[in-house]
Amino acid sequence: MLVLFTDTDCDVTPKIAEEYGYNLISMPYSIEGKTTYPYVDFKKFDDHAFYDVLRSGTIPNTSAVSSEVYLSYFEPVFAAGNDILYVHFSRAMSASFDAMDQAVAELKEKYPAREFYSIDTKHISIGCLYTVRLVGDLYKSGMSAREIVETATKEVDHVALYFFADDLRFFKHSGRVSGLAGIMGTLLGIRPIIYIGDDGKMVSIGKEKGRKKAIENLLSRMETLGDSVADHRILVAHTDCPDLAAEVIAEIRTRFGKDIDIELSPVNPTIGSHCGPNCIGLCFHATHR
Repeated sequence: MLVLFTDTDCDVTPKIAEEYGYNLISMPYSIEGKTTYPYVDFKKFDDHAFYDVLRSGTIPNTSAVSSEVYLSYFEPVFAAGNDILYVHFSRAMSASFDAMDQAVAELKEKYPAREFYSIDTKHISIGCLYTVRLVGDLYKSGMSAREIVETATKEVDHVALYFFADDLRFFKHSGRVSGLAGIMGTLLGIRPIIYIGDDGKMVSIGKEKGRKKAIENLLSRMETLGDSVADHRILVAHTDCPDLAAEVIAEIRTRFGKDIDIELSPVNPTIGSHCGPNCIGLCFHATHR
C-alpha cells in the first residue's frame, strides 16, 4: 500500500489532507521563544489573529524539522509494510530535507523492502498546494507511485507562482529572497514582485508602487505566461487581506472566464512568517515559471 504525506508549508489543512488521504507533517514557527506546530498545537488556523500579531511589530522565526521528527512520522508506515510518497515544499529553502534524507536512509537500512518516493514541488504555499492536489487526484485515480512521480515531476515546472511583498521587514529578516538589495530602504509603498524559479528559490524580479499596480503586475504575468489557464486550477493566496483577494478573483474571472476553477487559500503561518501580512499571490498553469 502507498501512503501519502505532505506538509503544512504547502497550505494543506487537515480538511484537504483528509480529502486525499494525506498524512500532514507540521512545520513549526516561533514567536517570542514559543514554538508552535500548526494543526498539532491548534486545530484551526486563525489567520486574522496571527497576522494581527505580525502587524503589531512581531517578526516570527521558523526552524527546520529534525530527523527524529521525520522518523516519528515515517517509521510506523514502513513498519506496517507500506511505502511512502511525500509531496513537499521547496528543498532549496530549508535544511529540513537534509534531516529527512538522514531519516529515510536510516529507515531504508531497517526496512530494505520498503520504498520512499518524494516530489519536490520547488514552491511554497499555493505553489505546493497545486501539486499536492494534482498528486492526490492521480492517487485516487489508481495510478502507481512511479507513474505519479513521473507525471507530477514534469508538471512542477509548469506551475507558476507570483506574489508581492507588502512589508519588506519580513523578507529582510528571513534572508530567503535574492534581488531585494536595490529595493531595501526605498519609499513606503514599494512592493517587490517575487517569483520562485526552477531552482526552487525566491527571487525579486521587479517592484511596483502601491497594491493596485502590484496586483496588475501579477495579472499581466498570468496573461503572458498562462498555458490553457481556464482548463487548470487557479489558486489565490493571501495573508489576511480577504477583501483584496476577492477583488483579484473577480478580475481573474473577468479576464479568463466566470466559470473557471479558482481556490482561495490563506497562507499558512510558517510561510506567512517570512511574507508578513497583506500579501497576495497567484498560482496558475504556465508555459514555464
